[in-house]
Amino acid sequence: MLCRLSVRWLQPRSALQLRGLGPPVVPAPTGGAKPSALPLWAVASVSAVGPSGAGGWYEALATSAPVQGAEDVLLFAHTASGLPWWGSILLTTVALRGAVTLPLAAYQHYILAKVENLQPEIKSIARHLNQDVAVRANQLGWSKRAARLTYLKTMRRLVSELYVRDNCHPFKATVLVWIQLPMWIFVSVALRNFSTGATHSEAGFSVQEQLATGGVLWFPDLTALDSTWILPVSIGVINLLIVEIFALQKVGMSRFQTYITYFVRAVSVLMIPIAATVPSSIVLYWLCSSLMGLSQNLLLRSPRFRQLCRIPLTKSDSDTPYKDLFAAFYAKFISRK
Repeated sequence: MLCRLSVRWLQPRSALQLRGLGPPVVPAPTGGAKPSALPLWAVASVSAVGPSGAGGWYEALATSAPVQGAEDVLLFAHTASGLPWWGSILLTTVALRGAVTLPLAAYQHYILAKVENLQPEIKSIARHLNQDVAVRANQLGWSKRAARLTYLKTMRRLVSELYVRDNCHPFKATVLVWIQLPMWIFVSVALRNFSTGATHSEAGFSVQEQLATGGVLWFPDLTALDSTWILPVSIGVINLLIVEIFALQKVGMSRFQTYITYFVRAVSVLMIPIAATVPSSIVLYWLCSSLMGLSQNLLLRSPRFRQLCRIPLTKSDSDTPYKDLFAAFYAKFISRK
């Protein structure tokens, strides 16, 4: 399964280029050119995937307008900053996270805080409505099923009215996911296009060649895989840390929330072998994005920052969130016998 995933990440777009849908192919230099750092199995196996076969949907995505927009953003950041490609990827990630996802995350916390502050009123309404429905059912001889359905229907309507009154429907808190996930996919696919030589800069120079020397430390070639597995493992650790921070701040999670937490933990672990099969440029972006996500989560726990964003105070807020987080983390993972 992982091999098939990695093939879709790494397959060249020669089929598109032959049909005139992709950029022209620049012949590889014949002098001291560096051979492709991608594994032979990844290059050879994609030849069996035709444009109308299993790879068709991915080729359509790779040439879509959002992906081309992400490519333009990356090229602009690289040209304007003059940084090497590893720095340009880092700069682009920080800029996108700071300008797009941080405000949306603050809005998400704003909505969730208002919903939390409505819970005492919702519980009071539920208690009184339960009594009223019980009296009514006794007077009219309703069955238990009819009384239950009446209670649920009326309660749903009253809660919806509260959400409309305070303009805090919980669905609004999901806006972050609908923006962040597509953006993550588009930038990842754009970097894949760069790493496989499918995109070239306006000056005619191969971005793939630039990426091949645009790395740093133990990954100087951003088109190659990270054979040390340091970047993939780091992604898994950071993502698990984000999940645990979320779990520690939730007291008395529902069964559904518990299942979701276990699912996200499994995805975080699964990302490690997946990240080991894609070019280092993509893995570096994923790692930077995860680090920004962790920083964003910690920042949104700050009382001063929440006040700056006008996030309402809730009963669960703490004056010492970081101290409480460290104490909870220590109690769960370190002092536990």
